[in-house]
Amino acid sequence: MATLLLVGATGLTGRIVLTEALADPRISHVTALTRTPLPAHPKLTNPVVDFNALPADADWWRVDAAICALGTTRAKAGSDAAFWRVDHDYPLAVAQAVRRHGAGCFVLTSAIGADAGSQLLYNRTKGAVEASIAALDFPSYTIVRPGLIGGERGEFRLVERVSAGVLGVLGPVLPRRWRISPAVNIARALIEAAVAARPGQHVIAADALA
Repeated sequence: MATLLLVGATGLTGRIVLTEALADPRISHVTALTRTPLPAHPKLTNPVVDFNALPADADWWRVDAAICALGTTRAKAGSDAAFWRVDHDYPLAVAQAVRRHGAGCFVLTSAIGADAGSQLLYNRTKGAVEASIAALDFPSYTIVRPGLIGGERGEFRLVERVSAGVLGVLGPVLPRRWRISPAVNIARALIEAAVAARPGQHVIAADALA
């Protein structure tokens, strides 16, 4: 039975992770850090936090594994610096905290095309956070790199909506890595990686999530 910490529980993928983790008999307890309260559940601890000022020594950092499903867009963040803060600095701060408190496994939601040397802000940020967390030397570290995430968001994203329409039509003839990655597939891959906690560093590519 594993204890799990989750960040990003209110997003498209994170909501599914939370629901399935709470129902999973292999997981005894879930700690979900959010900015607004979640509905109560017997297996859930829900610290309401400011990600710019996370507590250093809260008891709830002590878990077996952590899943990060945090992510935003440049448009929603409002600036390059704000996007970097949400998609790099926040995940890294969480990883540092759980590692310091003994967690042996970290599972990160990244993205296809992640590359710390990329000229594109999105790809560069994803690649940089992958590398920053790798430097913490978790005994088990899994990076999940989906393509365009499929599912119903709580917000409207025009580019994603158009892209999803195009990929939905072309999906059957595209290579698997370029097809839509359903959020439920991503969520299940994240949970399986956290529960299995396989030693070493692993990457789950988009073609395994289509």
